[in-house]
Amino acid sequence: MRKQSGFSLIELLIVVAIILVIAAIAIPNLLRSRIAANEASAVGSLRTINTAQVTYCMTYPAHGYADDLSLLGGVAGTTASSAGALLLDNVLGCSGATNPGSICTKGGYQFQISGTTSLPVSTYTTTGNPVAVGQTGVRYFYSDASGVIRYNQTSIATSNDLALQ
Repeated sequence: MRKQSGFSLIELLIVVAIILVIAAIAIPNLLRSRIAANEASAVGSLRTINTAQVTYCMTYPAHGYADDLSLLGGVAGTTASSAGALLLDNVLGCSGATNPGSICTKGGYQFQISGTTSLPVSTYTTTGNPVAVGQTGVRYFYSDASGVIRYNQTSIATSNDLALQ
């Protein structure tokens, strides 16, 4: 009689158990890393929006600040104007959005600008909120014409919250 070669059932179960333990340790770290990356991207997007707002205000003084992200964006291949300044990329600038108060989603966060309704727009606020709290981000972000980025970990951020350091 020949001896069979291969792995026994117990050996295979031990290998599977080791793989499951490693996965249980690695997956939460991966999710935390993804949340941290999304939050860093959100802060970068708010900085980009603030810079675009200053440029927009200087370029179109009769309009003031943009009161909608689509005004800072625009459609690539068109000429820049106060209705589409081409200062933001197609994702953050809601390319093709026609509704006022556009909410643009980028990197697990939703961004929105609001401003005064009369021209020239003298001030604005920008919010960046996680699409799925705890999965795409845990902090809410806020910025305004001062350029200071603020955050809150439990609810939508406002001008009264802590500034980023």
